[in-house]
Amino acid sequence: MTEAAGPLLFARYAYPPNALGLCGADEPRTLLQYGDAHESDGGLAELARTFEGAWPYLTLIADANGIADPLDRRVVEAYWVGNGLLDQVRPDVLARHVDDRFRGRLGRALETVAGAATAGAVPHHCFHVFAVYPWLGLLRSGSVDEPLRVLDRCRITPAVVLGDRDDDVDVRLRPLLWDGHRLALGAPVVRTARWRDDGLAFVRRPRPGDTVSLHWDFVCDELDPEAARRLEWATVRSLAAVNGAGAALR
Repeated sequence: MTEAAGPLLFARYAYPPNALGLCGADEPRTLLQYGDAHESDGGLAELARTFEGAWPYLTLIADANGIADPLDRRVVEAYWVGNGLLDQVRPDVLARHVDDRFRGRLGRALETVAGAATAGAVPHHCFHVFAVYPWLGLLRSGSVDEPLRVLDRCRITPAVVLGDRDDDVDVRLRPLLWDGHRLALGAPVVRTARWRDDGLAFVRRPRPGDTVSLHWDFVCDELDPEAARRLEWATVRSLAAVNGAGAALR
């Protein structure tokens, strides 16, 4: 991974959903400008606090590891990509965190989310996408195409660059699949992603063979082999937890 400071690393992964109007204050251009300039200040930290989905997980991870700043690079990396800090959040603590945050909002689905937390999930972005968002529940009810598309694009995805075309890159990645009962990673496919918007980007122009991370089909960072491995580990662990919780309901 590139050695961006914690707030800048947060901006990289927060920008794509913010640009779609999905979370955080309506400041996508600001996030992109910070990331392109590779400079941060207190304003970026304040902006990060408006992300009501991600911010509580950052504080949870930081508290469990005795780290004062939720925007410490290690904490931000843990949430979006994955690292050893996640294992310091005990399953019962994650389950209590979920219960405190989402009781009254998830209804009967809260039992499934709590079950995923205690089934070995960690407070990674993939857990939030797969377990807390309603899309997996829609898959289980029989609606497939749009829920699966959202789950696949909203998770953080490792991808290998095949080539670039202006602001786009062709990448190879493992898509998310649904077999009627379980989510899983499929065989590699080719997809097009963006690496630059309005002339601004978080990374240099990607080159064939680079491994990058995608969020909503936008290139957020370059990944070294170890970071790519950790991201896949966090994804597979989250899938196993939600699949296990779903199986317990059948």
